[in-house]
Amino acid sequence: MGISRSSRHKRSATGAQRAHYRKKRKFELGRQPANTKLGPKRIHTVRVRGGNLKYRALRLESGNFAWASEHTTRKTRIIGVVYNASNNELVRTNTLVKGAIIQVDATPFRQWYEAHYAQPITKKGAKAQAVVGEEAVKKSNHVQRVLEERKKDAKIDPLLEQQFVAGRLYASLSSRPGQSGRADGYILEGKELEFYIRKLRSGKQKHAHNA
Repeated sequence: MGISRSSRHKRSATGAQRAHYRKKRKFELGRQPANTKLGPKRIHTVRVRGGNLKYRALRLESGNFAWASEHTTRKTRIIGVVYNASNNELVRTNTLVKGAIIQVDATPFRQWYEAHYAQPITKKGAKAQAVVGEEAVKKSNHVQRVLEERKKDAKIDPLLEQQFVAGRLYASLSSRPGQSGRADGYILEGKELEFYIRKLRSGKQKHAHNA
């Protein structure tokens, strides 16, 4: 029996069983899930209806992630899956699906921030820079004025700062790895970040009680 996306096998709204008046059709087919895992990139192409192609990612290790408040996007390494609203099994097996909450490497974003604002992203980094006393690279007056203007807006969320210290950022996947062959998404910030941190903490407490 093939996988079908038709709803002819479902009961009607009143609970009646629908009559079988035809067999399955090619345009109602479904395929096996991709179950994209973490690992060296492996993508298969699937020929689909209309001669189009889907890109079935079987393994991925990196993706493009947007930092919305700073209007920048960077390619970075995916470290692991930490939360999935639909199924905890997808967290345990590190399965990449749309909507999964993951951890990504913070290095590309830290490097961009420090180059853009010409100042460390964390207080710890500022202290280290002061101790080392790095030689200042000569900058023109124009560049210095631009950087001074940027520094006025260089504020960072305390929750994000903690993550930069650890070197890992929470992100959400917004692409569909099994359809597009990519694991792209955005960095969690503000209310959304607070919500998922609460979810992660409550999950850890439940596991502690069950253990």
